[in-house]
Amino acid sequence: MPERRAAGADLLVLGGGVIGLGCAWRAARAGLDVRVVDAGGTERATEVAAGMIAPVGEALWGEEALLAAAVESAARWPGFAGELESDAELPVPYRRCGSLHVGLDRDETAGLRRLHDLHSELGLEARWLRGSECRRLEPGLTTAVTGGYEAPGEAEIDTRVLLVALRAAAEARGVEVREGRAVELLVEDGRCTGARLESGEELHAERTLAALGARLGGELLPAEVRPPIRPVKGEVLRLRARPGEAPCERIIASERVYVVPRASGDVVIGATMEDRGFDLRVTAGGVHELLREAYRAVPEVAELELLECRAGLRPTTPDNTPVVGATAIEGLMLAGGHHRHGIMLAPVTADAVAAELSGGEVPACAAALRPGRFAARLEGTTA
Repeated sequence: MPERRAAGADLLVLGGGVIGLGCAWRAARAGLDVRVVDAGGTERATEVAAGMIAPVGEALWGEEALLAAAVESAARWPGFAGELESDAELPVPYRRCGSLHVGLDRDETAGLRRLHDLHSELGLEARWLRGSECRRLEPGLTTAVTGGYEAPGEAEIDTRVLLVALRAAAEARGVEVREGRAVELLVEDGRCTGARLESGEELHAERTLAALGARLGGELLPAEVRPPIRPVKGEVLRLRARPGEAPCERIIASERVYVVPRASGDVVIGATMEDRGFDLRVTAGGVHELLREAYRAVPEVAELELLECRAGLRPTTPDNTPVVGATAIEGLMLAGGHHRHGIMLAPVTADAVAAELSGGEVPACAAALRPGRFAARLEGTTA
């Protein structure tokens, strides 16, 4: 049977998660004709993610490039959410609730103190609190808390609502979203011209953006531009509080767990970190670990209704920092490898891609995210 060819677009996006749809929407806003191919499936991290927008809480030594992107992206989130709400004509539950990072013993508190010193050096907004001050802010905390820091500017968003809004906003801007799975990139004379789907249909475009989550490091991409991305499994729980009985107002994070309250009354607890390949099984041990650690920090979680136990795959690079931008193959761009920061980094990723495509001003922090930083590693694998 002859292959079917679809007329070309300005941009073909492979992947319908928050990164793929976010880039598609922003590119369409910039005036481009955009088509998205969404394979769906259970691996998508977006639907499992806690939705924390927490650059202070993620600041670590040696990850300056990631921190710069996180701070910039968090600052863009209010405007991003407002424009998304307007285009989608749906509520976008971005909520600046703040976070409280607590130590449950002396060692944990000492580690947090060192992190807070780093925050001060970097000029991040966070204040140190004694244990009693932490409990004054959040009465539901355990009396074992010996200290911690508050980051009042941090936020959360319901990722499932976000995904629905992104698709609605993209379609409102003329983006065509179709179901399907790309099985081959079309490369002619060193230039990517689109992709072939499982159905045999060929989709052509001036540029192709691969935003395939944990599969971005797979065999769809040619070896010379394939980023070193691996899946990191995370198990997450969703619970529900009775109206007016939320166990906390802020995001609560300890060394081993986070508790994220939603405005809806849902509470998200996460997340395990396991190198298990593409294993999506939810284990009794993982659920036990999350509930035990959440109970250690916020005992009232024991009274919540357990709604759901899920696992997702975080697409992770060796430096925990995403790859965003053009590759050595003309016409092919990447957006992925966001590890556990995909929701937080969605605005700066989408804006960087849209600006590069339309000739706009690319955020300065995006220079450190270029896929080419792994070029030496890739050359070593293809030599």
